[in-house]
Amino acid sequence: MRAHQSGKPFDDPSGVRLRDWMGLDEATFWNRDMVAIIPMAFCFPGYDANGSDIAPPRICAKTWRGRALNHAGRPPITLLIGGYAQDWHLGRGKVTDRVRNWRDHAPGIWCLPHPSWRNTAWLKKHPWFARETLPALRATIQEALK
Repeated sequence: MRAHQSGKPFDDPSGVRLRDWMGLDEATFWNRDMVAIIPMAFCFPGYDANGSDIAPPRICAKTWRGRALNHAGRPPITLLIGGYAQDWHLGRGKVTDRVRNWRDHAPGIWCLPHPSWRNTAWLKKHPWFARETLPALRATIQEALK
């Protein structure tokens, strides 16, 4: 909800975690000449009865995602954050498998879990993510920003 209210994707605690994963400071992360953030939906669809975020409506991506990606051009690195983005770009699959097998698509595409606090248990269950994946991701991002 915070990101929705500010009008900036990842302008919330998940963004703090994502910036840490990427090894970027706020100035770089929000610099539109350096980082393009293209969410699956340009809205916050709300919460379900259990208090979880409702999935981004498919009609949003179907309507505008292609145009937004074309406008962004061909970035040297694309982060597919969470299952919805990964399924959209790569077809159905399991987030954990894609994140674990990051070398299959790197250095151009990186599959990441969503940085939401709700995935803290996933991060604890998969310590290899912080140990192996994040250092490689950060190095790739730093190289691309040169």
